[in-house]
Amino acid sequence: MDVDTSKLSIEIKELLNIVSVLRDPKVGCPWDKEQTHGSLIRYVLEEAHEVADSIRQDDQKALCAELGDLLLQVLMHSQIAMEQKNFDFTEVVIGIKNKLIRRHPHVFAKQRSLTKEEVDVLWEEIKNQETEGKVSKTPFTDNLQNKVRSQNAVAGAILISKKIKQVGFDWSNMEHIWRKFKEEVEELKEAIYSKDLKNVKEELGDTIFTLVNIARWLNLNPEEAISSTNKKFLERFAYIESALDGEIYNQPLEKFEFFWAKAKQNIEKNKR
Repeated sequence: MDVDTSKLSIEIKELLNIVSVLRDPKVGCPWDKEQTHGSLIRYVLEEAHEVADSIRQDDQKALCAELGDLLLQVLMHSQIAMEQKNFDFTEVVIGIKNKLIRRHPHVFAKQRSLTKEEVDVLWEEIKNQETEGKVSKTPFTDNLQNKVRSQNAVAGAILISKKIKQVGFDWSNMEHIWRKFKEEVEELKEAIYSKDLKNVKEELGDTIFTLVNIARWLNLNPEEAISSTNKKFLERFAYIESALDGEIYNQPLEKFEFFWAKAKQNIEKNKR
């Protein structure tokens, strides 16, 4: 299917204008106006996960819509950057265009026909050339940071822990790591009691990071563990909702706890 570039150009300009209006200090949307690069991180990740899910479900209609939502995130970040006089959407497009041409000389420079394996090697060679001349005293950490960038937070924590273990920086035994976990929990409690939200966030991250390492020591995947818990929780809550005939709002906590106990009992019984 050929793309009508003239129509596409018009549609992109209109879309850029819409995003600009949404961010306009006078007439824009209150929610859109207050967004920053940092506040939008969660939405970039959510939209990327929804794109992946629509692909897994082989739902082409949903995929088209989710790709649009992901594109909106690119435009929002570009608009914010332009307002801050850092870069704009045109620079984003030019940057990726030039990178694709630079990293595919076998296509655009027509050097030679390559196998997939040869392309992989060439890609890494070109990436290395792009970073040549940059002197660093922390090449191990730099390389690890680059790898973590493409991971979600949990996967990044696992990768960091595994790589750091290779240089000998690790807990000596499970009792050692268990003491560390208890220490982090106590520091989290103290931060919560002091109502220092910035410190709470930091201590919560430390606690989760330590939990991830407990999973690593047990050769368990924490991502799979939390996914299993999500599924289990929703199964139990579905039981509660059904037992309440859908009347889940404004129910006393005692009633929820009563049906939660029954859900645990009945669902486990059915699984045996």
